[in-house]
Amino acid sequence: MKRIITIAILLFSFVSFAQIKVIETVPVEKLGKVNNNYIQKIGDEYTVYYTSIQNDDESSSLRKFTFKNVNNDYANLYSIIVNGFTANPLYDIKLELPNNYIWLHYTGSVIPEKATVQFMVGSKDASSATSSVSEPFVKDQISKLFQK
Repeated sequence: MKRIITIAILLFSFVSFAQIKVIETVPVEKLGKVNNNYIQKIGDEYTVYYTSIQNDDESSSLRKFTFKNVNNDYANLYSIIVNGFTANPLYDIKLELPNNYIWLHYTGSVIPEKATVQFMVGSKDASSATSSVSEPFVKDQISKLFQK
């Protein structure tokens, strides 16, 4: 009887370790893309990847900033950027994200379609005070990037 119980326990322990558990994952969506710049969505979190035009010692020039879509922040960010193109005069806009400060730096042109915006991203963490500047985007590129 002891052997039967021991064998049953051993068999049960092997069966319990052999079970496969399915872990729920959230799909990764790649939204708009302009050159090497793109926006990625994972659940309710958006990450904007952009090419930094600054020459640093780091090997990759691809940088990012992330935010959650609380209170429709994704659409609000798009609106803020696009409305900045029509401001007269063009002025920089400073935004605060959970881990970064972002300056939207606009440069004008006599032709309104040629006005550009750059993301100037600075870290909130004083110990790793990193900053970077994106390549300039025209309004059509921002619309394509945000899939609008």
